[in-house]
Amino acid sequence: MNEIEVKNVSFTYPGDETNPPVRALDGVTLEIEKGSFTVILGHNGSGKSTLARIICMIDSPEYGSVVIDGRDMTAEDVTDKDVLDARRKVGMVFQNPDNQIVATIVEEDVAFGCENLGVPSDEIRRRVDEALETVGMTKYARHAPHKLSGGQKQRVAIAGVIAMRRECIIFDESTAMLDPMGRREVLETIDRLNEDGITVVLITHYMEEATRADKVYVLNEGRVLTSGTPSEVFSDPETLWKASLDVPQTTELLYKLKQRGLDVPLDVFDPEKCAKVIRDALKKKKAENGG
Repeated sequence: MNEIEVKNVSFTYPGDETNPPVRALDGVTLEIEKGSFTVILGHNGSGKSTLARIICMIDSPEYGSVVIDGRDMTAEDVTDKDVLDARRKVGMVFQNPDNQIVATIVEEDVAFGCENLGVPSDEIRRRVDEALETVGMTKYARHAPHKLSGGQKQRVAIAGVIAMRRECIIFDESTAMLDPMGRREVLETIDRLNEDGITVVLITHYMEEATRADKVYVLNEGRVLTSGTPSEVFSDPETLWKASLDVPQTTELLYKLKQRGLDVPLDVFDPEKCAKVIRDALKKKKAENGG
């Protein structure tokens, strides 16, 4: 069953006296299955964040529909309760963790969303403890958020979404402002959440992050350029390059070797496995040449 269906969605930002209107999305259609790990790729201005805001019902599409758990959230008979129920299913973690943290103590920040939902105090305590444990931040419960690293702050933000019992979490460029260690911490947390059954939508422009997904959608100029498994999407690097997009470094290396006549696949994303594939291909070619 699909948890989220986006059907032919378009969205335009209005212009003003000095700037013309901007068509951010133009007929986007995609499906996100319950419990899946979906990545939405694209360069800046491709419409990724606009799509995230529409899925979270922060913005409404100009055309098209968004269906969450079988309910069309753009239908005329949608009630405020329908919208509230859907928003309780889908949460979002934004790019800058400093823009998401509102309290001066970590555990109080994680509890903030639950308090706004009217969750009883003893239940909030349990949820906060469980959420901090899930993201590996229990020992920082009484710390001040501003003293944490970027990766730790982002994990606190994720804990706040987990505590609100979101079934689907959208990560909108949530690793973009982090150093390599912080990115690794957050990605490991995202992997654990998905393993626990939470639907993950990761919006990113880092190609290596996309290789961990079940399905990848590539946006370009507000449209879906291509989609499929990571193997399917990255096995056609020329399509991505024409749209000024990158591919994983291993894919680029294997593609160039293939162009030179080496029999190698393009869907090997782990560096060590990539090295083995190249080594085996070189041995095979040497043997075929009688070397």
